[in-house]
Amino acid sequence: MRTIGVIPARFESSRFPGKPLADILGRPMIWWVYQQCLKVEELDRVIVATDDPRIGEACGGYGMDWLMTSKDCA
Repeated sequence: MRTIGVIPARFESSRFPGKPLADILGRPMIWWVYQQCLKVEELDRVIVATDDPRIGEACGGYGMDWLMTSKDCA
């Protein structure tokens, strides 16, 4: 059995819109989260699930696995 870690990354947060793309030491916050998840030995794969193409572009630019979800996805 494979174990996949999914990182939810919404752009339209009520408290901090665009948070996954916030710059932290020259990289977007989502990059740092993804890198930490890669360290979890029990995970076979890590994927960012986003509802915004800007986050998808950032993930793709850094070679991170990602997929587009509906804005209605809970």
